[in-house]
Amino acid sequence: MLACPFKPRWERRKDARPQELLDAALDHFVEHGFAATRLNDVARAAGVSKGTLYLYYCSKEELFKAVVRESVVPMIGEAEGVLNEFTGSSEKLFRLLMTSWWDKIGNTKLSGLTKLMMAEAGNFPDLARFYEEEVIDRGNKLVTAMLVRGIARGEIRQMDLEIAPRILIAPMLMMMIWKHSQGICQIVPEKLDAYLEQYIEMAIHGLFVKAPV
Repeated sequence: MLACPFKPRWERRKDARPQELLDAALDHFVEHGFAATRLNDVARAAGVSKGTLYLYYCSKEELFKAVVRESVVPMIGEAEGVLNEFTGSSEKLFRLLMTSWWDKIGNTKLSGLTKLMMAEAGNFPDLARFYEEEVIDRGNKLVTAMLVRGIARGEIRQMDLEIAPRILIAPMLMMMIWKHSQGICQIVPEKLDAYLEQYIEMAIHGLFVKAPV
């Protein structure tokens, strides 16, 4: 890979505001998609010049990766920490992980990244590979670890640990896609929290050896 022809990211100028750049980039990626996002527009929205943007990110691809690494990836790390330290029942852990996922990602602007990757992965295979490694694989491993923990405790029934995590994740992904697909799926955004609760209840009754009353 060619080295960045610009100054290193740690050589900051007074007018450089990396968080504003990331916030503006997220807005544009979610609203316009990856292909249609222009670095000029991101820089303008952040209140800096395009040259300032390049002091931090050598390309649109690197900017997108930074958005994911600074926003989504840390939240996955937090969830992994919760899983490792949680001492309660598997039912309470499942509820906590799913509601936290929705509160911090699904019910925020970050949810738009899911639709973006679904729509544009075929045209940007390198970004798709990056997103799979940084987000999807870790998400699958997190859900798998939750199931393994529950099975070991005798709380979750035996199941295919390759297929089951993907089945559990799929409804969450679809809710995020619905949120950014106005009029297509006839889902009222205000009803998504109710969909989440219904999903959790249905999943609990499918997962657990004896579903909670």
